[in-house]
Amino acid sequence: MIDSLLDNWEKNEEAAEAMVPLVGSLYRDQSVEISVFGRLIVKRTVNDIMQAHEFIRQLEGKEITPLDTIEILKVMSEMSLGPAHIDIAKLYVKYHKLNDQNGLKVFLQHELQKVVEGKAADQLEAKDVVLYGFGRIGRLLARLLCDQTGGGKGVRLRAIVVRKGRRNDLVKRASLLRYDSVHGEFKGVVSIDEESSSIVINGQQIRVIYSETPDAIDYTAYGIKNAVIVDNTGKWRDEEGLSLHLQAKGAAQVLLTAPGKGDIKNIVHGINNALISDNDRILSAASCTTNAITPVLKAMNDKFGVENGHVETVHAYTNDQNLIDNYHKGDRRGRSAALNMVLTETGAAVAVAKALPEMEGKLTGSSVRVPTPNVSLAILNLNLKTETDKETINDYMRHIALHSDLQKQVDYTNSAEAVSSDFVGSRAAGIVDSLATIANGNRCVLYVWYDNEFGYACQVVRILRQITKATLPVYPEQE
Repeated sequence: MIDSLLDNWEKNEEAAEAMVPLVGSLYRDQSVEISVFGRLIVKRTVNDIMQAHEFIRQLEGKEITPLDTIEILKVMSEMSLGPAHIDIAKLYVKYHKLNDQNGLKVFLQHELQKVVEGKAADQLEAKDVVLYGFGRIGRLLARLLCDQTGGGKGVRLRAIVVRKGRRNDLVKRASLLRYDSVHGEFKGVVSIDEESSSIVINGQQIRVIYSETPDAIDYTAYGIKNAVIVDNTGKWRDEEGLSLHLQAKGAAQVLLTAPGKGDIKNIVHGINNALISDNDRILSAASCTTNAITPVLKAMNDKFGVENGHVETVHAYTNDQNLIDNYHKGDRRGRSAALNMVLTETGAAVAVAKALPEMEGKLTGSSVRVPTPNVSLAILNLNLKTETDKETINDYMRHIALHSDLQKQVDYTNSAEAVSSDFVGSRAAGIVDSLATIANGNRCVLYVWYDNEFGYACQVVRILRQITKATLPVYPEQE
């Protein structure tokens, strides 16, 4: 028995090893992203690929291995494809469900006919992106954007804008990008070019521009044009302030990584991103908490109806809090973040309605900041229109996480040992903890984990890819 298990593992490990160059070639040469039930396996290790397949068995009870999915990859590698995101595990399931007698090649040619010979999308044109601010979110966005070198040609990071630091400014900023106490070392190559005032990331030259105000910059002087400026500072949140960016030469659009005020569209990707138009000059990506809870609330409202509810967030401390007790303009936030749980307010419950109008006036919210550096937890206490039970809710949320249009936003865990640090690096906006679900009649409580840094940054990139027309069509298509 032991020898049989090990032999099976080694065969699948060998298949996973063979998948790496196939996945890399499809991504680099044809701009095709490969995933396994939503788990991206581009630029991933053999163990990452094995774990992505294991995820299927844990949640679906289906045994799908690299030995199965590599056959899909082998046929795809011989096809001429256009830019697309293709889930090879879902294709495998569909192929065997249909029991297609014409063979795998014919099946794939039919399923991917829109993307064969590049029919699914025009070849991606590079769109310039500038990060205004280089803090926690800015650096994660840089990691994500530069990790796409080779396939994600539609979004190209060209510059970061910061205030002038002291001696060794470039060295320090490059080091903060390369090493991160929460997210680990960047799995890429980072160097600096003092002569051109640049940080070079995976062969991409990223100009470091020093400026105190957005409107004083001439991006065209750096060869940057029609750029999307991603404001990570949070200093300006209304149209008047953010319009300063548009006064800079070479700037075309602004995306704020904080809740926008006034009439600015607050976008939660997967929920209301259809509202984005070519005429939008200023957009907001809302907040991390709004992104985490809105997809789950939409799913619950669509299925069961939400009468009203309360959202309590147990939130990691943030940079605006004090390390030790000191003056702070906000109530309670002046007390040491590392030593205290701090009661504070959250606007996320109200902000949900900006992305999901049917929730207008239905939610209240509050927050507790806790002494952890990352990953937060939203507790959704909801009164439903329809009576249900824990098993029904969990089955439904598992389906949402694996098979719905919200797959990128909603993830799902059934681990009895899961704790907050397990979700560092999650690309989902929120992860439903199924074992913590409570349901009684028309009342339920859902626990939703979220990486308030990386998961949110992934949502920002999804908006970026849409406004730069670099969003990849997904296959197999949702039925």
